[in-house]
Amino acid sequence: MPPQRRIGLKIDVDTYRGTLQGVPRLAQLLLRHGARATFLFSLGPDHTGRAMRRLFRPGFVRKVGRTSVVEHYGVKTLLYGTLLPGPDIGARCADIMRAIARQGFEVGIHAWDHVAWQDKVMAADAAWTSAQMHRARTRFSEIFDAPARVHGAAGWQMNAHGYRLSQRLGFDYCSDTRGYRPFIPVLDAELIACPQIPTTLPTFDELLGRDGTTAANVDERVHAAARADAPAGHVFTLHAELEGMKLLGAFERLLERWRIEGKEMLALGSYLASVGTAELPRHVLTRGAIPGRTGMVAMQGAEFLA
Repeated sequence: MPPQRRIGLKIDVDTYRGTLQGVPRLAQLLLRHGARATFLFSLGPDHTGRAMRRLFRPGFVRKVGRTSVVEHYGVKTLLYGTLLPGPDIGARCADIMRAIARQGFEVGIHAWDHVAWQDKVMAADAAWTSAQMHRARTRFSEIFDAPARVHGAAGWQMNAHGYRLSQRLGFDYCSDTRGYRPFIPVLDAELIACPQIPTTLPTFDELLGRDGTTAANVDERVHAAARADAPAGHVFTLHAELEGMKLLGAFERLLERWRIEGKEMLALGSYLASVGTAELPRHVLTRGAIPGRTGMVAMQGAEFLA
């Protein structure tokens, strides 16, 4: 398959509401358009309300204003883990998750506790990181009666312990990074034997409210970005809480644009199989900033030639 026809779709599911409402809507939309995707689930408690601690971080208030967080997530969700107990997503939504797998979509792990991972993992030790990843892996196996084959870190936040665990926990590939093509990660000259499939395109929430981008034209901005050359095609990350809810129409317009152009919308596993794994380049793991996103994220660095 020519790279210009290849679009990998990754759906991050962060919250209880997103799992309950956004996931089924996205599945129906994708099936209607003959598209495939990988759903990455948060499997433990929904503690979205604790993310409000990020108000003290530079740039977070601007993002809240740009992306209408209350409108997209709902007041109740924004109280989970603070004034309201956080619902156990995996326990309450197991039937929905299994239905997604039965419909032929690829499923994998996003996190145990999405907010805890995103906020704490960069400073976390090996024990904390291992506990979070093992809990998610165990819950996934309980729900699907099979081991998880793919992991995509919440907020593209990873540490050295998490990268090393990605190969020890039996994942076939991961999508924890931002970059421009699939690669074999190298951490401080140590080879991590688990391919990374980085997100190559900007997300809707990174674009909204910037440079005149609104819900009415955000699909046009992503479509334009996808015209840029990519060695292996592009990977687009969407969120059940946004594209599966208020921005469902914008995502459908984007799917329709790609369908008319003859793009193949693929789950991550199919995307990587189409690229091929025999001669993936090795790249160092680094961190960097993404326009429209607060803080630093895991990124594909320079090619490792040693």
